[in-house]
Amino acid sequence: MTAQEPQAGSMTDVPRRNWAGNVRYAAKAFHRPTSVDDLRRLVAGSSRIRAVGSGHSFNRLGDTDGDLVSLAGLPPVVEVDHERGQVTVSGAMRYGDLARHLQTQGYALANLASLPHISVAGAVATATHGSGQTHGNLASAVAGLELVTADGDLLRVDNGTDAFAGMVVGLGALGLVTTVTLNVVPTFALRQYVRLDLDRTALDEALGSAYSVSVFTDFRTPRLREVWRKQVADEPPPAADWLGTTAAEQPRHPVLGMPAENCTPQLGEPGPWHERLPHFKLGFTPSSGDELQSEYHVARTSAADALAALDDVADLIAPVLLVSELRSVAADELWLSPNYRRDSFVLHFTWVDDTAAVLPVVAAVEERLAPFAPRPHWGKVFVTDPAELSARYPRYADFAALLADLDPKGTFRTDALDRYFPR
Repeated sequence: MTAQEPQAGSMTDVPRRNWAGNVRYAAKAFHRPTSVDDLRRLVAGSSRIRAVGSGHSFNRLGDTDGDLVSLAGLPPVVEVDHERGQVTVSGAMRYGDLARHLQTQGYALANLASLPHISVAGAVATATHGSGQTHGNLASAVAGLELVTADGDLLRVDNGTDAFAGMVVGLGALGLVTTVTLNVVPTFALRQYVRLDLDRTALDEALGSAYSVSVFTDFRTPRLREVWRKQVADEPPPAADWLGTTAAEQPRHPVLGMPAENCTPQLGEPGPWHERLPHFKLGFTPSSGDELQSEYHVARTSAADALAALDDVADLIAPVLLVSELRSVAADELWLSPNYRRDSFVLHFTWVDDTAAVLPVVAAVEERLAPFAPRPHWGKVFVTDPAELSARYPRYADFAALLADLDPKGTFRTDALDRYFPR
């Protein structure tokens, strides 16, 4: 198609800041097209463009000085393929909305992130994840993508095609994703139990004890404050003295002082998968709201050593930390996934909303974790040197080549992308 002047469509509800409010987008224009054809014309006529989803990113990877586009105005798509066990969904759709639809059809996703508020395409592009030693990140469920490429063409890629594994976790750098096809499973029910005061020596056993497990700590004591066990509903509840812990007697929130009503039901109450796998309810404020986040993935076999390595900087971490979450994620084959060919132990940090105070602590955390070759979450706060980061991804050069091939003029590039994938 020939390049034309961008057609903005409606600009209503296009966010000007990210969810946390620490990034004000630098775009010269904001767009909300109402059809794929309008989106194609917009991309073809733009020299620099990026898509924004739920805005749940804490760095400037998705920021642009060109055009910023929300895909939320495109016609909604939710198409279940019963024969293949798949669903094709709009990239802008939130996981919580998708989950509700799947439940009515008798289906589920194998896992969900802690927040159901995030968009499908954005979460996939950054390899966002839930927890569970046998579960991959959300991108590992992808079976196909449809995206608008730099010249305005519509490209469909499916699992098994050339470079598919490089395009799924694409950082928004290869095109604007209009639809995503995901593998689904039959619906299932879970129960959620919160246990208190876990000894570190039992961490590995705890993480592997249920369908999905998250452990919360504050780095103020050696012991781990809470274990959130999301177990299959027909399995017996944890014993009264499970791993030396005690049972929470009332619902909890991971961040002390925040209302437990924001969180999914606990105390062993059974419920459908999508109302137990996330920590937070769709219609309520997720996490604390005013915060920054960082996250690092190391080999699962290094879990105890990596956690112990942070003891030396615990006195730096604790004052700027709201809560830290420890999880596990299974290995996958996606080139830029932090879990590429490595079963992972994940250290997540929810920081206070103070960039100046947090960044030196992030640097200290990365220095202590360096021997374990940590891979940071692409959408969170990190200060890793580009050369070090590239060495931690065996297919880094292959992705850089794919980026140059699909976007030779840098239409989808940002300053942050140029830093980590220089031209």
